[in-house]
Amino acid sequence: MMNRMIVSNLVHRPLRSVISIVAIAIEVTLILLIVGLSIGMLNDSKKRTVGIGADVMVQPPNASALGIFSSASVPAKIADALAKLPHVVSAVPVVMSANTSGSIEVIYGVDLTPGSPYNFDNTGRPFRYIAGGPFQGPYDMLVDDYFASDKHVRVGQKLEIFNQEFRVSGIVENGKGARKFLPMATLQDLMGAQGKASMFYLKLDNPANADLVVDEIKKTPGLENYTARSLQAFLSMMTVEKLPGFSSFIKVVVGISMIIGFIVIFQSMYTAVMERTREIGILKSLGADKVYIVRLILRETITLAICGIALGIAISYAAKVGIRAKFPLMTVQMTAPWIGYATLIAIIGAMLGAIYPAIKAAQKDPIDALAYE
Repeated sequence: MMNRMIVSNLVHRPLRSVISIVAIAIEVTLILLIVGLSIGMLNDSKKRTVGIGADVMVQPPNASALGIFSSASVPAKIADALAKLPHVVSAVPVVMSANTSGSIEVIYGVDLTPGSPYNFDNTGRPFRYIAGGPFQGPYDMLVDDYFASDKHVRVGQKLEIFNQEFRVSGIVENGKGARKFLPMATLQDLMGAQGKASMFYLKLDNPANADLVVDEIKKTPGLENYTARSLQAFLSMMTVEKLPGFSSFIKVVVGISMIIGFIVIFQSMYTAVMERTREIGILKSLGADKVYIVRLILRETITLAICGIALGIAISYAAKVGIRAKFPLMTVQMTAPWIGYATLIAIIGAMLGAIYPAIKAAQKDPIDALAYE
């Protein structure tokens, strides 16, 4: 009986029901897409760091923890001292520079000179060229296949970076550090940091020796102030909990989403209770107690919430496919835990919004309610 009443009430007021369902769907979609984009970009960065193939990362003193905005501040020849340490097969310097023109991206300056001890391919995973090849001149550049697909870039095309025009000499498989690569000497000149480096990647004889090499760096005179981390230690920092500001950002998104759900459901159910005053009076005159009335309102709310959650998840998956097709550089990751969190948050927000209207309905005097016009 109660289920039939719930369905009848929702169908009887289709516009309000649809608005409530869409609002909850927007709440769920907001959580899943924003969190999914954030986690997707974070995991994409982790994947590309792993793809470099190094076992230990060495940063100059006072460099940022993640190394993304590290300036080229120390001599690249520090790599020679690092290469002499036990278990180190190669030490490769890299120059990093943030490009904020259009969107924030990190450009790598690398050496690809055959036979050079600084060759970026010495990190363990050589570039795989999909089209073109290595730098042929100081103003050549490499881009990865994701960037090439997103921007419709071809080999031989000219792109402007740091107010300087570069020719695309090659398109490489994605997953090796950055999405754009310039000759190291050229980027050093553009930054006014000739002979300097931002990061050093070490390839070891065995990844299991990473902690030994890190300890050795800390004991070596002249290197003791450098920050050395094994790849695993670096990846452990790339989490929602440990990334500065990331956790707070997620909480803000979740909070805003819950407020949206609360306000919409509160307004919808409160208006519904006011419109159904006479109906509630009839139910109470027939013997319905306060608990029955509260359950009726809350079950209507749960029904709306479930419909909204299902619609929100469907919209999120459709948006994920659309974003991936339109913007290949943007990764949206919707994990089962976050789908569960979004569902729980939507239900909690909806129930909080319905509690007061439900209590107000239960407290109505049946005689006054029957006299209500």
